[in-house]
Amino acid sequence: MRPEIWVGLGSNLGDREANLRFGLERFARLGKIHLRSSVYETEPWGQKDQPPFLNAVCSCYSPFDDPAAFWAALKQIEVEAGRIPGERWGPRTLDLDLLLWGNEVFSTEHLVVPHPGIAERRFVLIPLVEIAADLIHPVSGLTVRQMLERCPDRGAVRPWSGPGLLSQSGSVPVQQP
Repeated sequence: MRPEIWVGLGSNLGDREANLRFGLERFARLGKIHLRSSVYETEPWGQKDQPPFLNAVCSCYSPFDDPAAFWAALKQIEVEAGRIPGERWGPRTLDLDLLLWGNEVFSTEHLVVPHPGIAERRFVLIPLVEIAADLIHPVSGLTVRQMLERCPDRGAVRPWSGPGLLSQSGSVPVQQP
C-alpha cells in the first residue's frame, strides 16, 4: 500500500478560496485525496505585515514513489496559480507544503520530510488535529495533538466561514483510496 501523503495548503492573495480550490483540484491529479480539513483563517507566520491566510490540510495516496518528484509537482502547481518561485514567508497566491510522507524521513538540499516546521505552526497543527489527531510524527514520536499542546506559536487560527464550498466544517472525505 502507498504511504499516506499529507500536504498543507495556504493562500493570502487574491481570491483566497478560489486559490485553495485550484490547488485542491490540481493536487487531486497527483493522487486520490483521502481527507481534507476545514478551512481556517490564520495570522501570517514569519513575515507579519501581510494579509491573513486561508489554510487547510489534506492527505492523499499517490502513485509517486519519490517525495522529491511529488514536491516538484506541488511547486509546479504553485507556479500555475501565479506564485513567484523563491518567495519565502511572504504573500502568495498558493502555498503547498509537503508535510509528511507516511512514516518516512527524507532529506535533500531542497526538501526535508517531515516538514521541519510542523511542530511550530498552529496553522498546520489545528487542521491536522481536526482530521488526524492521533497521527504520529515519525521523528518526534508525538501525536499531532501532543505537538499542538506543546506548540509555541500563539497566532490566531479561526474556522473560516466563507461563502464557498471549502468552508464546510469537520473532516471532509473527498475520495476514498
